[in-house]
Amino acid sequence: MNSEMQQFTQPTPTINCDDPLVVEFARQNAGSSADPREQSVSLYYAVRDGIRYDPYNIDLSVEGLRATTTLNKGRGWCITKAVLFACCCRVVGIPAQLGFADVRNHLSTKRMRDTLKTDVVYWHGYASIYIGEAWIKTTPVFNKELCQRFKLKPLDFDGYHDSIFHPFDQEGERHMEYLTYHGEYPDVPIEKIKETFLREYPTAMSWNQADFDQDVEQEYPENS
Repeated sequence: MNSEMQQFTQPTPTINCDDPLVVEFARQNAGSSADPREQSVSLYYAVRDGIRYDPYNIDLSVEGLRATTTLNKGRGWCITKAVLFACCCRVVGIPAQLGFADVRNHLSTKRMRDTLKTDVVYWHGYASIYIGEAWIKTTPVFNKELCQRFKLKPLDFDGYHDSIFHPFDQEGERHMEYLTYHGEYPDVPIEKIKETFLREYPTAMSWNQADFDQDVEQEYPENS
């Protein structure tokens, strides 16, 4: 591995892949294969389904974004779940970085719509991993139970192809549209994200005490 690529296997303030907690999680969930592709797939599902999606719990501090924080909470939003997956990949020697894009989200809770005042999710986070001489985009965000509620096909990953949001749900309705890519980074560009969130979501932090699972259950009881 060349020196340029090595930066994507090293610890950073949020991708703390040298912490014993995340090392143990990664090793327990990487599977028995020595093949990086198979390891990445196993880790992807461990993060996608083992960590519940919760967009109400946003903390844009280093500690709030750190992989070990997400493990301890057992839940996270798009950026923190991408951080955790990238962190696990680095533990097993797979180069990983973080990618960001603005997306138009056609499915959300009433609280999200009322609070954000927009259907655009700025700085949606995903992880990009390097396998077989290529970077592959992965999105281990929505756990399968949540997808069932929203009538979405769970976003799968095979270790070969990009895993990015489906444009439509299972009933043919709009789900996600990618609007703008912000590029890929070795760690979370916290200040850039803060600047955008303060401008676009001035009241969003007010929902941090709300219960996302409860909101989803109340709005989509028939899909349980």
